[in-house]
Amino acid sequence: MSGFSREVTVERIAAYADASGDHNPLHLDPEYAKSTQFGGVIAHGMLSMAFVCELMAINFPDTWHSGGKMKLRFKAPVFPGETVTVSGEIQSVSEDDGKKTAKCSVACVKPDGAEALSGTISVALP
Repeated sequence: MSGFSREVTVERIAAYADASGDHNPLHLDPEYAKSTQFGGVIAHGMLSMAFVCELMAINFPDTWHSGGKMKLRFKAPVFPGETVTVSGEIQSVSEDDGKKTAKCSVACVKPDGAEALSGTISVALP
């Protein structure tokens, strides 16, 4: 599968907050975020998940938006200024009643190699 990188900026985090309605100060208020276990502002976990959904839409443009199953685990916070790499790989293809489904492993990886999130996604094939 074709992957990509995305820089996570303060502006991207703020735009995601506006789009999602999630204005948690952990994502937007540096003073508040400094007092948390993370020591600073972090991106929404769902922003990393949105990157994975973008990956699936790029690689499965005819079927991704009509449904898929995700089993993902958030593993590490993403901080403003980090560039994450989003990738995936088809692990298997199965067929049931003439309908093919791909099972894919996916990940959103931080610059230090830590996975921000990873898991599996099943998506129909045309």
